[in-house]
Amino acid sequence: MCNLYSLSKGQAAISEIASVWTDRTGNLAPQPAIFPDRSAPAIRMGEEGRELVMMRWGMPSPKVALKNRKTDPGVTNIRNLGSAHWRRWLGPEHRCLVPFTSFSEYRVEPDKSRTPVWFAHGEDRPLTFFAGIWTRWTSIRKLKEGEVEADLFGFLTTEANAVVGSVHPKAMPLILTEPQEWEIWLTAPFDKAKDLQRPLPDDTLQIVAEGQRQDPPNE
Repeated sequence: MCNLYSLSKGQAAISEIASVWTDRTGNLAPQPAIFPDRSAPAIRMGEEGRELVMMRWGMPSPKVALKNRKTDPGVTNIRNLGSAHWRRWLGPEHRCLVPFTSFSEYRVEPDKSRTPVWFAHGEDRPLTFFAGIWTRWTSIRKLKEGEVEADLFGFLTTEANAVVGSVHPKAMPLILTEPQEWEIWLTAPFDKAKDLQRPLPDDTLQIVAEGQRQDPPNE
């Protein structure tokens, strides 16, 4: 599961490449390490078109996962789109694009330690997007915080390609690289959008860093 990613580009770059109409993020600083339940930017369809907003990473958990628990930290990665729990959020009104410049999976070493391995589309960490879903939800994320209403997001996963699979064979994030794919994900009926759930070709990702729990942008 991808539970760590980075975003080194600002809102101007995101807005330009993804044709964002409205930016609601304020002053968006680089985020070299985005962990679960952190706030991060995402693009969704608003009344005037595409809008860039801040959301918390982690969709509401299924009820079965919350048995005997007082908090719901959220689900970061979503694979089984046939589940009734996720089907309610598969329409265009609940889909989003999550910008990133690199993401990490942990490699399990022979001594059982885990090494963060960072993947990107190139050494220069070009901006691209996870296919996500979002919802506004009231829950207790942390006991000390109490009940809160927040916009939450998670992103889809798919089969791992050879590059990611060499570190994490079970799955990889669902990544969209082309403007046409972004438009389909944000606006098309799900019967069409679901065809985007596939791994990237092996030659479109590479390992760009290892060993650190953050991936600062290249200078």
